[in-house]
Amino acid sequence: MASPNIACPASGRRAFLAGTAGLFVACRRPLAQAEPFAGTAPGAERIVEGMRFCWCPPGRFLMGSPANERGHRPDEAQVEVTLTHGFWMATFEATQAQWQRVVGPFPDRPPTAEFGIGDDVPVYWVNYHEAGQFCVALTERARRAGRLPPDWIVRLPTEAQWEYACRAGTTTATSFGDDLRLDQANFRPEAPLVGPAGERRDRAVAAGRYPPNRWGLYDMHGNIFEWCRDWYHARLPGGVDPDVSDVPGVRNGDGTYSRVRRGGAWIEEGWVCRSALRLRYEPHRGSDHIGFRVALVEG
Repeated sequence: MASPNIACPASGRRAFLAGTAGLFVACRRPLAQAEPFAGTAPGAERIVEGMRFCWCPPGRFLMGSPANERGHRPDEAQVEVTLTHGFWMATFEATQAQWQRVVGPFPDRPPTAEFGIGDDVPVYWVNYHEAGQFCVALTERARRAGRLPPDWIVRLPTEAQWEYACRAGTTTATSFGDDLRLDQANFRPEAPLVGPAGERRDRAVAAGRYPPNRWGLYDMHGNIFEWCRDWYHARLPGGVDPDVSDVPGVRNGDGTYSRVRRGGAWIEEGWVCRSALRLRYEPHRGSDHIGFRVALVEG
């Protein structure tokens, strides 16, 4: 598939850099009945309940990584995937200010300066179920305001949707190429994929500090891990619109099952931030380096 070099409008980036107001943009006009909700070009922008989203069009891609990719793991064996429906992916990871605005108090432990604190910093210490609660609350808010059609919902992306959006048409180890630099993402420097030196950070930083991928999505590599909708399976689900959110996969040692987290984090080395890297995590647990990003999908 072609790799269009399209990002979200520069005006949106300027608004974001102005502060928290960039994350919650005033959007008072309800969605017109005749206005199509789906996007057209990759990276086209839409604002729903003050949150920014970029369009990921329908398409086909090779999910996973080739055996010769540095850091390749057995559970990344490549499969062909077809996504028949486009979707809107949140431009940024869900932030601490967004959590408080949509849900209210932090669910377990509040963010701290040790791991990253601030309105524009991604929320963490949020488990899979709590991330789902955010999606339900945001869906209800957007529908009440008339900004989300009844056949669209807010939810976590599937693994296939996440990787498709992360790659944005690329086939390299990351959306920036096979070598990930510290001026491109927030991760630990002791890594096989490290290129020219950048500034090292030891905590989550404000969303949008690093360059976006070709579809205008920020921080798909590093900063914090992001929950995906699917249960963890030892093999990637291929085919048409794969969704294994209702099919438990590999059992953990204690008899439980895990969901998938994607994208790497500030605490990990660069190879963990690859587009294909997938790790399991028990859905009832939270962490100082796991958060989430939401998507708008036809439901």
